[in-house]
Amino acid sequence: MTSMQVMQWDARKNCLRTDGKVFDPSRLEWLDGDGEQHDGTAVSPLQALKLLAESGALKRVPVGVIGPREATAEQREIAYALGAAMADHGLQLLCGGKNGVMEAVCEGHSARGGLPIGILPDDEWQAANPFVGIPIATGIGPARNAIIARACIALIAVGGGVGTLSEMALGLQFNRLVLAMAGAPHVDGVPIMADIEQVLDRVAQRILMGM
Repeated sequence: MTSMQVMQWDARKNCLRTDGKVFDPSRLEWLDGDGEQHDGTAVSPLQALKLLAESGALKRVPVGVIGPREATAEQREIAYALGAAMADHGLQLLCGGKNGVMEAVCEGHSARGGLPIGILPDDEWQAANPFVGIPIATGIGPARNAIIARACIALIAVGGGVGTLSEMALGLQFNRLVLAMAGAPHVDGVPIMADIEQVLDRVAQRILMGM
């Protein structure tokens, strides 16, 4: 699918259509439709993502949020709002499960009914911040960054230092969408996002259009 094609939401069948194709939310793929004409409402990628999530059929492939443990107040505020918005749009949060940006994004996600996953560097799950819904203790230290980068369909960096930089580089190596905001390290090939809506729109494009 290309960005020029208009997506339409078929409310009667709770499905997304475009140009003779229908979106399979369990495989995140466009399949050939039934060939019949269908009435629908034109939707943006972000609107389509939310409707698919509300239908209950969307595969919850994780979206990673990465950032420093020693986050600024502004970065924590942005991370909280990002986590809340992700939950509102049916996006599964995955992060490092510790403090700072990770704690704030988990708090925002869980406050809106999300179930954040934390991939911990520690030996035991109790090291997770209190807002992690599913703590996974790896016991492998910073090497867990590779797991986060590999497991996610996209990575969003909110601020960060050397650890965040390594995750961003791994994400690019694994051909993931990597986005930056709120003072995240500058990396060639990583666009800087102005706000949360722009971030979510790019994630929706990656999920729905592979962009």
